[in-house]
Amino acid sequence: MPDPAPDPLAWLTELEGVPSAFSAARDGIDALLRDRGLRRTTPDQTAESLLRGAHASAVLEGSASSLQEVRDGAADETAQAALRVSTGVLSLVPVIGTSPLQALARLHALAGKGVVADNELGRPVSPEAASRLNELGSTLLSTSVPALIVGALVHAELVTVAPFASHNGIVARAAERLVIVARGVDPASVVVPEAGHLALAREYESNLRGYRDGGRPGLQAWLLYAAEAFTAGMEASPLA
Repeated sequence: MPDPAPDPLAWLTELEGVPSAFSAARDGIDALLRDRGLRRTTPDQTAESLLRGAHASAVLEGSASSLQEVRDGAADETAQAALRVSTGVLSLVPVIGTSPLQALARLHALAGKGVVADNELGRPVSPEAASRLNELGSTLLSTSVPALIVGALVHAELVTVAPFASHNGIVARAAERLVIVARGVDPASVVVPEAGHLALAREYESNLRGYRDGGRPGLQAWLLYAAEAFTAGMEASPLA
């Protein structure tokens, strides 16, 4: 039998500082879930995590709505888009592992509903964007590196490639959450990675620019930042 194809992301686990940073972040999440009793996690706690995540993601996308306004249904258009995504993201857990492009397209369809033309929902904006999405989908189907690394990479790719006609940041942050839920890090979806990025907003923006423009050092810096952001997202959990 032929040897199996190499994992396309295995090299990321060899970048200096990355394995230990993500191991520490995963240990923190595991401790939170263990200490609070994952089996006792309630649907209300999951819903609160998703609500907090929608608000944080919307603010990073430019929304001026407060968390209370989001909670009360009085949020601006950007926050409403984030809420639509938040409402539907967990239904895509079975999809992301088998048809990742379908899952990503659905996230954009939720975000862009009523905002962009129907024929633009879930569709890449250019052949280059389609190529990058296809490459990302193939990577998701063929990698087994730690889920937090995968989520961070998906997030940065979607923000920097901006493959859809709108709401790419909201889609990217939802996709990150989706990956870490589907790959078993946070099955109840009670960590709030979006809030972690909002808490580190200045570093978030600068490291995304580094990922886009900085080559291998920029990628390494983004991953190290992302591990820190996951820890901050854990602290924003309703369980914390």
